[in-house]
Order: sequence, then structure tokens, then C-alpha cells
Amino acid sequence: MFIDSHCHLDRLDLSPYGGDVHAAIAAARAAGVSGMLCVCIDRENFPAVLALAQQPNIWASVGIHPLEDNVREATAEELLALTQHEKVVAVGETGLDYYYAKDRKETMQERFVTQLQVAKTAALPVIVHTRDARQDTLDLLKSHASREAAGVLHCFTESWEMAKAAMDLGFYISFSGIVTFRNAEELREIARKMPLDRMLIETDSPYLAPVPHRGHSNEPRFVVDVAQFLADLKGVSVEEMGQTTADNFFRLFPKAKLTGC
Repeated sequence: MFIDSHCHLDRLDLSPYGGDVHAAIAAARAAGVSGMLCVCIDRENFPAVLALAQQPNIWASVGIHPLEDNVREATAEELLALTQHEKVVAVGETGLDYYYAKDRKETMQERFVTQLQVAKTAALPVIVHTRDARQDTLDLLKSHASREAAGVLHCFTESWEMAKAAMDLGFYISFSGIVTFRNAEELREIARKMPLDRMLIETDSPYLAPVPHRGHSNEPRFVVDVAQFLADLKGVSVEEMGQTTADNFFRLFPKAKLTGC
């Protein structure tokens, strides 16, 4: 069993599937992917995300990405109302990205805090995007995140020290296809150190296709390649990597329920 803990099904390149997202989902299921979390990046794409989550074993989040610009800021009340849907299992993705937007730190921090507070009120885990903002991310998580529901640092590319600090706050660490990239030895060393019971796997599709699919658009079925790479790195079977990260996923996102399996 494999769970793609972070994908954007509404943004997939569907040209290999004749434009049919259901065919892409079927290909993932045929590869052994039992479930997918389709992640929201703003209020405008939430209806599409939620529509896709009406299918069995696909779940949704609700949130506003830190790099989304020229969008109307959602109030905490608006976001909280959207979390009440039975297929919404998380808040996010949200967070801080100073790599691309150092000039918008204050706006990003305000948006992040709002969503952390929504997640705490809704008792849902939060999906955190963080890049070049290690200390501010950790400081805001310490101040505003729920220790009971916590969340995940997705598509992790930061330091081992940050990973340890996040785990101390109850967070999980998710690895994407980046860990397979030739220049990602530091990230591989972090993966080697990570306890299996705190790891998730993801594609972040359609972005960041893993080796051996570099140069192609990413899709959920490639999460199996991420699992195989991490299994080899940690000296366990791919079956153990898949099952353990799936168990971790359902522990972190208890509102997500498998059906028909």
C-alpha cells in the first residue's frame, strides 16, 4: 500500500491520458497507490479540489499557499467553514517561502498564522510549505500550531536540525522526488537519519518528478518510485516503506478513511 500524501490532481498534465483525470487516478491505483491527498492552494481552486475528493480514497485540504498573490485573503471564519466537509482532512498548504518572496514576509506570516489558528480550531493537521524561512517557520509553529493535531512539513528540503525541531513539536516530515535528485545528498542524509514512524511520501505532482521520470510531468503513480528509493536508502523493503508511511499518514490525518480496501 502506498499513499501519495501531497498532490495537485487538478493541475496534472493529462495529455498522456487523453485529458481524463480519472485515467491518471486509475493508473496510480494500478501501481499500488491506495489513496491520495489532493492539496488546495487558494479559495479559487478549492471547488475543483473538493470535486476530485468525491472519489473513493481521495481526500482534500483547504488553504492558501504562501506564494499565491493577487488573491482575496480568506477570513478565518471562511476557511473554518470549508474544513467542515467530510472529505477535508487538513488545512493548507500554508507556510513561508522567503526564497521567492522576501518582500512579502509580513503578509505571508499573517496568512500562515490565520491558517494555523483555523487548523487548531478545527482540530485538523496543517500542511506546511517552508523554504529559506527555517527560524520564522519554527517560531510560528511553536506559538500557534496545535500540538495535538500538529501536521507535516511537506516536500522537505531543509536541515536535519529543523526536522528534529519540527518532530519535537509533533510534526511529520514528507519526502518528495527531490530526494532522488543527483544534487540532493544532504537531503538523503536527513532521510537516512529519519525515524520511519515520522516519515511520509509524496509526489507534489505535477511538479518534481523523481528519477527515473525526470523531465516528465509528475503524477501520483510515481510516489512508488519515491518509496522504492527511500526503502533502498534505509535498507528496508519497499513494502515496509509503503505500509509504514501509509500507517503514518492515517495516524496524522485521522479524518481520512480508506474504503473498499
